[in-house]
Amino acid sequence: MKLFPSVLALSISVTSAYANDFVLENGRVIDPETGLDAIRNVAINDGKITSISEFPLEGGVVIDATGHIVAPGFIDLHAHGMAVGDMRMQAMQGVTTILELESGVLPIGDWYDAQAKQMTPINYGASAAWTFGRIATFAKNDPLAIPSYFQDAQAQSDWKNEIATKEQSERILALVEQGLNEGGLGIGINAGYAPGYGQKEYFALAELAKEYDVATYTHVRYIGEQQPNGSFDAVKELISNAALTGAHMHICHINSISVRDALVNLDLFDRAQAAGIPVTIEAYPYGAGNTVIGSAMFSGDNWQERLNTSAEAFQLGDKRLTEEELADYQANDPGTFVTWHYLDEDVAEELALIDASITHPSVVIASDSVFWSYFDDNGNIQTYTGDAWPLPDNVFSHPRSAGTFAKVLRSYVRERGLLSLNEAIRKMSLLPAQTLEDFVPQMRSKGRIQVGMDADIVVFNPETIKDNATFENANQPATGVQTLLVGGSLVVDRGALVLEADNGQPIRREVTN
Repeated sequence: MKLFPSVLALSISVTSAYANDFVLENGRVIDPETGLDAIRNVAINDGKITSISEFPLEGGVVIDATGHIVAPGFIDLHAHGMAVGDMRMQAMQGVTTILELESGVLPIGDWYDAQAKQMTPINYGASAAWTFGRIATFAKNDPLAIPSYFQDAQAQSDWKNEIATKEQSERILALVEQGLNEGGLGIGINAGYAPGYGQKEYFALAELAKEYDVATYTHVRYIGEQQPNGSFDAVKELISNAALTGAHMHICHINSISVRDALVNLDLFDRAQAAGIPVTIEAYPYGAGNTVIGSAMFSGDNWQERLNTSAEAFQLGDKRLTEEELADYQANDPGTFVTWHYLDEDVAEELALIDASITHPSVVIASDSVFWSYFDDNGNIQTYTGDAWPLPDNVFSHPRSAGTFAKVLRSYVRERGLLSLNEAIRKMSLLPAQTLEDFVPQMRSKGRIQVGMDADIVVFNPETIKDNATFENANQPATGVQTLLVGGSLVVDRGALVLEADNGQPIRREVTN
């Protein structure tokens, strides 16, 4: 990208002389909804796209996008890290909106208030969290809109494994409903973390979603290919509830909940969609997940045998755990986030299972990005929420937190040719916007490069964009994004983060009380 100094200098002193704030000039513009794929000039003013033209356009800042792709900013439906550092890592790979939908949070109003007080370079939003409602009900307290509320609850087993009484069910549903009334983007159902819930409770959540005309976002009850109580059973349970209630039910990270049953579960999904059942689906392009070490799926008799795993498959920082370390963390610090390796991308048959999820035409690309952590002076694990950039050298995470979208463009498009560039962009922008737009009106103006749409735009070099994060060192931002605009303001400029960028907006349904 070339930023013309004379034009920039003029824009500072006489901005009002121009009809547009920015012009992206001579880029290959791809709009996944209309099918536009051509060299065009794009004008932006007051946060909106105002013109798309073959002819020259004037603007206060003219950015030369020759040789680059101009696409809708990527939308991540599954992001847990919401601090400024998390957002910046996402921005460096072209993400303009991150949403905490799978887990969600409660109270929703408190969460949005807290987000508004911090620097937010990209857009953000959250669903109403069923697990928070369950924890609060069994603990007989009020939920707190902070990640540690969920992490600290891992030491307790009642909310994970017990059937709720009638009174408990009523409070759980009331807390979730309050979250919807406060503008939550649907219902986050982290069922895999509390698999002991009753089927009536899950059905009631689907009925509530239908009543409010919102989606549920489910990490399904069970994981893996074993029978009974495997991912097939859990996906079928979700599809049944969607069919019976008419609720839109979204399946989170089909790749990681399926493990080796991806093809079977994708077939279930295809059959459901063909029957008109309102289900949607997402995946991320890695053979490892990241979750709390005290998760219910890592418990019970013979759980390692059931999941075909061992302690060596668990990674904390850059170190694999021993059986003794795994047992110690589970007993004494069960809220610790660890990376769990379940498929080996170097084994062709296992990579093919990941590929099947990523390349499926209905699958949204969603990162499941997690927090950045570090060891303090006492060896305890802390969540990093500071604003240093680059992030401090000692922080660690899963590489998906810094590389999901860039990896799709590098591996699936450029290197292996499993997706066309247009299809990859659709799966990372338009498709997630369409997943929400029926009940989140803001999403109708995102995921598109069209006149009148929000100026959430990524400009990247298709020959160089790449993920740099690895399992050994995830703290490496993606490269290849030259310009990122969020609401018409620069977040990435000439490949570098704009540290003062703070134009991210809340994505939220109407507040009704």
